[in-house]
Amino acid sequence: MKPTNINNIQTSFTVQAKNFENSNMNFSKQEYLDYTVHSMELRSTDCVLEAAAGTCACGRSVAPFVQSVVCLDATPAMLAVGEKEAKKSRISNMQFVNGLVEEIPFSDGHFDIVLTRLAFHHFTEIEQPFSEMSRVLKQGGKLVVIDMEAAEEELREVEDRIETMRDPSHIKNRSKQEFANLFEKHGYAVTKQESIAISVSLKAWLALTNTPENIAMEIMALMEDDIRGGEPTGFAPYLKDDEIYFDQRWLMMIGVRQ
Repeated sequence: MKPTNINNIQTSFTVQAKNFENSNMNFSKQEYLDYTVHSMELRSTDCVLEAAAGTCACGRSVAPFVQSVVCLDATPAMLAVGEKEAKKSRISNMQFVNGLVEEIPFSDGHFDIVLTRLAFHHFTEIEQPFSEMSRVLKQGGKLVVIDMEAAEEELREVEDRIETMRDPSHIKNRSKQEFANLFEKHGYAVTKQESIAISVSLKAWLALTNTPENIAMEIMALMEDDIRGGEPTGFAPYLKDDEIYFDQRWLMMIGVRQ
């Protein structure tokens, strides 16, 4: 089942692909990648799927410690960047597959670990992707979900509105409880659940998606008003070194399929 926003996703991430490997971007910073790898408790025999992988930055960090990694993504431009980086790093146990997380092209119980990072907020509905990730995961295997956590309830709508202004492929950030409900519904024992605050430069955040200048200016004005005590945005922006920053809340949840 093709998601209704697939064209927005492919358009947005084709634009983002050229900047996705920038080490200044949080999702490419090695310290966060290393922490994720450590948290997954990998084995040399593991077959791993990174779903909605983008350039597979996390999968490339995982690859030296496992048997194989499959990177699945809907945007060919992102996969092309990832494959180029893997070759540059002489990683030979990776496969790059163009496909949808709603229709994962692998058999039931194929993988020991399924990982998805910063993807769920792009899904129009979350049940089908979660079901597909569960389907291709072995019983006793681990599902690792990392995504941005929603603002407090009264600010969720405005936060998502600003996110969508910047990136039309954004749908909505989900809460910790929404993710916990998914894991419980699908029969997982949650072994790790934590949130961390990631400092993000507003300027770099807008540049990544090549946000049109008029929209970028509108978002900046909203953030500046929030800093001055005006209407809250859900981002809780602040000034650092004369620049606007905000803290993204990244949630990591790891569950074992029972």
